[in-house]
Formats: sequence, C-alpha cells, structure tokens
Amino acid sequence: MHSLQFTAESSSNGMVERDFTVGEVPGVLWSPASGADRAPLVLMGHGGGAHKKHPAMAGRAQRLVTGCGFHVAVIDAPGHGDRPRSAHDEQDVAELRQAQAAHEPEGPVVVRYNARLAELAVPEWQAALDALQELPEIGAEGPVGYFGIALGTAIGVPLVAAEPRITAAVFGLMWPDALVEAAKRITVPVEFDMQWDDERIPREAGLALFDAFASKEKTLHANAGKHFDFPRFEADSAVRFFARHLDRTAAAPA
Repeated sequence: MHSLQFTAESSSNGMVERDFTVGEVPGVLWSPASGADRAPLVLMGHGGGAHKKHPAMAGRAQRLVTGCGFHVAVIDAPGHGDRPRSAHDEQDVAELRQAQAAHEPEGPVVVRYNARLAELAVPEWQAALDALQELPEIGAEGPVGYFGIALGTAIGVPLVAAEPRITAAVFGLMWPDALVEAAKRITVPVEFDMQWDDERIPREAGLALFDAFASKEKTLHANAGKHFDFPRFEADSAVRFFARHLDRTAAAPA
C-alpha cells in the first residue's frame, strides 16, 4: 500500500492547494483555508487531454471548497498531465486524430482508449482514496462523492460501481458502450449531464447510459447545444447535488 506524500503547498482565495503523490501517481488536494473539522471529500476526474489542474478542475474545486467546505482531490489519468504517454497511448491518440481529420465517427476509438485507461485508473483511484482517508481532516468514515465528465465518466462509472465508499456521483458526456454493465451496478444518487445536440455522442447513446444506472434517485440534465457547449452552470448544479447528498449543512452557492 502506498502512502500519500505531499510535494508542494500554496494558498489563495480561501483554498489551500497541496500537490501529492501516491506511489508514482501525481495528484492535487484542494481544502478549505480555515477550519479543522473533518469534511466530505469529492473525487474529480478530468476530461480527455486535460490534467489534474485544468481550469475546469480548479474552478469546480473552488465552488466545492469555498461554497461547501469540502475537500476535492484529482489525480492525473494514465498518459495525462505529469504522466508520460506509453506507446499504446500514442497509438490510440494518433488513431483518434486520424478519425477526426477524416470526419469519421470517433466513438469507437474513444471508447476503446478510455476503457483501457479506466482499467489502469480505477485501482489507482482506490489507492489514492485509501491514502486520502488516512488524513485526519478527511478520515475513513467521511462521505465521498465523485464528479467526472467525459473521460472522467469513462473512469468514474467503473470506479463508482466498484467502490462502496462513494455515495453520490455526477457523470456526463460519454458513450455507453463500455459502461452499461458497470452502470447497472450503481445504485447511489446520480446526476447525469448530456448535450441534446451533441455532434459526437448521439442523443440515444447518452439516454442509454442514463437509463442503465440502477439508482433509485437519478436526474437527467439535458442542455441544448453541441458537445463543447456544455454550460458552466452545471458545475453549480453539481455543487448543490453534493451539498444535499454528502450531508453538509453549509449552503451551496445560489
């Protein structure tokens, strides 16, 4: 079992940012700048081609940390951020770029690539969660949520299906092909985002993944627009979702 090692720390806008490693996997933990009480933890998965400190990750973390008093952790997915790409990664990325350049469907390439990354990333996330829960400000008994869109969903669905410590999840913007069986094992509350006019992921595909979740409480957020028109206000909705389900009394941003 790998322990968590902090490698850097900074603070701004009411939030402490600490870089860490668990084994060879780099991550970042954002925490409230004040308050020593234990608080819930939200694990966030970044999108494809992004990294743990992508502006979308930092922005969502800011909402969760300063708005709810949560801790937020992100690790770099295999072949992303500070992790080198393997030859297999390079081949998959090249096939994706070729499909995009030829205006061919990219779904089959992305689904295969992301499924391989998920096989590697799920045990890494579980090891990171083990280590994070050893921190006194988080603890082993505190509630845990998961927030991941696109690649974050491709990794997050099998992670949440396998990890009973995660009690609420926000997903979205992903093909169902490799995820349906895992989705059928998820029973925790789910909020699911999709773009109604998504030119990459057909509407029927997004609806099929939402339908597969076995959760008694699941909510579909379908917004008009194409894939990259995903609205920023969905991050605020996710904050309210986690504020409800991770048992915090702090009010979410209006």
